[in-house]
Amino acid sequence: MAGTDLRQVAVALFKDAVAAADPAGAVRRALVSDPLPDCAGRRVVLAVGKAACAMMEEALRHLPDPYAAIAVTNRENLRELDGVQVLCGAHPVPDAGSARAGDALLAAVAGLGTADQVLALVSGGGSALAVAPAEGLSLAEKQQANAVLLGSGLDINRMNLVRQCLSRIKGGGLLRAAAPALVRSLILSDVIGDDLRVVASGPTVSAVGTRAEARQLLQEAGVWQDMPAAVQRHLSQEETHETGRPAEADNRIVGSNRVSLKAILTACPEALIVNDALCGDVATGAEFILSQIQQSQSGQVLVFGGETTVRLRGDGLGGRNQELALRVALGAKDISGDWVFLSGGTDGRDGPTDAAGGVVDSGTIARIEAAGLDPQAMLARNDSYHALQAAGDLLVTGGTGTNVADVQLFLRRS
Repeated sequence: MAGTDLRQVAVALFKDAVAAADPAGAVRRALVSDPLPDCAGRRVVLAVGKAACAMMEEALRHLPDPYAAIAVTNRENLRELDGVQVLCGAHPVPDAGSARAGDALLAAVAGLGTADQVLALVSGGGSALAVAPAEGLSLAEKQQANAVLLGSGLDINRMNLVRQCLSRIKGGGLLRAAAPALVRSLILSDVIGDDLRVVASGPTVSAVGTRAEARQLLQEAGVWQDMPAAVQRHLSQEETHETGRPAEADNRIVGSNRVSLKAILTACPEALIVNDALCGDVATGAEFILSQIQQSQSGQVLVFGGETTVRLRGDGLGGRNQELALRVALGAKDISGDWVFLSGGTDGRDGPTDAAGGVVDSGTIARIEAAGLDPQAMLARNDSYHALQAAGDLLVTGGTGTNVADVQLFLRRS
């Protein structure tokens, strides 16, 4: 790396990781290696998530007519597709468009028989982009519940346990609605460990848990009383249907965070994957990364992957990757030499911002302070976005059309 700009190298490696999660390539490989069987009845193709349009476009290249097709994605990745009903939902908090999308997906599979076939293309973000509130719940109540979850500090697995219990589409709901049709699902995993029940809250997979477990989880997290009364009533009732699958779906992972981390190793042989499951509270994640940085050697490239969580305590703007970058910048500001740390979401969007994350170096904190800001105070109120913006250290990529969680890189001059 001698003579190179470390910031440029870090961003290039991040882009390599994103490219490895290209949705079209993942779908192409899956359908070329194992094509769908012939279908004597109706064929329905459904795509939901931030990669929905790219996955749908590629899938249709491998399917004969006729078919009915619906794609549900976020505004950043929205585009028209020939022969496809493309719908827009909101992320991370669902809106009326998300509710229309959920109704459309359920209507598309209603009344299918044993001769019919469903191809589901699932990617991250689907939990919010297509919603169908459980009976007795309004969209507004589900929005409020989702906002509470996002600020709770719970990881994605535990958040999705609650989300599934509040939905007619998550936790195998789409599969139940499509029964007895054959269902194959191609899944671009955005969760660490690739638990398929968690990706987009598992529309074609069995539920993570029960209402009683969701209720206990919220109580232990201290946010039960923050939930709408209707949500509390719903989670306090007995199960009204079996939480398991009514039939087996053919669920297949076609891309993941681990695949993207390996792409970095291919592009940069000196790189080392330190941790591919960086989860839990962002402060703990930053402490772990800083401990590894302290032990690193000049010339090394440290690679991390995962998805941390942030407990909201202030009214600032930011996301988990921006906060992680700011925390590392504070903790590593006295490290000598030329170094860069990048933390970014592979979907190109970190929290409710236009940034994917942050790219910081030894001068980040000084630049923030030179702008008249206190980085510690901004961190305390969850305002990492404006802190990094003042330093010129936001990582802005725009929507990438994919989502396989987060990637972190630490580079140090040899």
